[in-house]
Amino acid sequence: MDPLLSGSDFNQLRAFVAVGEQLSFSRAAEALGVTPSALSQLLRGFEERVGVRLVNRTTRSVALTEAGATLFQRVRPAVQELGEAIGQVRRTRERVAGTVRVHSFRSAVAKYLDPILAGFGEAYPDVVLDITLDDAVVDLVAGGYDAALRIGEVIERDLIAVRLGPELRQIAVAAPSYLARYGRPEHPRDLVHHRCIRWRWPGHTAPYAWEFCEDGAWFSVTVDGPLIVNDKEMALRAARKGIGIGFPVEDTVRDDIAAGRLVPLLERWSAPFPGMFLCYPRQRQMAPALRAFIDTVRTVRDPGK
Repeated sequence: MDPLLSGSDFNQLRAFVAVGEQLSFSRAAEALGVTPSALSQLLRGFEERVGVRLVNRTTRSVALTEAGATLFQRVRPAVQELGEAIGQVRRTRERVAGTVRVHSFRSAVAKYLDPILAGFGEAYPDVVLDITLDDAVVDLVAGGYDAALRIGEVIERDLIAVRLGPELRQIAVAAPSYLARYGRPEHPRDLVHHRCIRWRWPGHTAPYAWEFCEDGAWFSVTVDGPLIVNDKEMALRAARKGIGIGFPVEDTVRDDIAAGRLVPLLERWSAPFPGMFLCYPRQRQMAPALRAFIDTVRTVRDPGK
């Protein structure tokens, strides 16, 4: 690219085109929103850079030189086109439209995404929500995502995080049929002698080690068992059938416990951890579509919050 079109030179070029259009420094300055003296300085700097006199100016008139007229005819359409392109971008910035790419843990869907979809679509018909359901902890920027819904303990520090719900806790549960056959663990470490339904984080080779808390200190137990899955709903169904002990989030099994389908275990050692958050990268200029999505998700009220 010609170095004349770098840095502040575009402002000088705009000043030259304005003078060529108006043939008046005062009117050109008014059109650009600058003072006549500032305009004169811009034009003088432009002439020095091109090394040719472009404008003849007297106390009564302003006229383009032959070189100025030639340059004016060549550059005026380009400057107008650039101005229109910039204006279009600014209008896009103000219009709530475009695609918002969201990465969400599966556990957030029913509580925070499903409730907003219909209303959001009606309020913002020009916005497309591109939602990926995945329990992997991905890099939002590298993955091209605009926002994510995930639990607080796996949010990177450089992201803005908005709390959506209360703290959560995981509890060990088993079907009555399992307990009748294998007995009840009395301490988390007893789980190593039980048949446990294990869950594996996406992208990890080893199953998740179950975490408990004792006297304010967290510790993990590497359990064993006949089933490893990467879907928590499948793990919960297996626990209901008595295949083994499960370790779900307490909120997801309240009805099962109330109905007697599952029995809570080791609750004394089950402590809460940060719940669900909406997170997104820091940015100076946020797209209106993303702002609309964030504001809408924040209106969802978790009964436990």
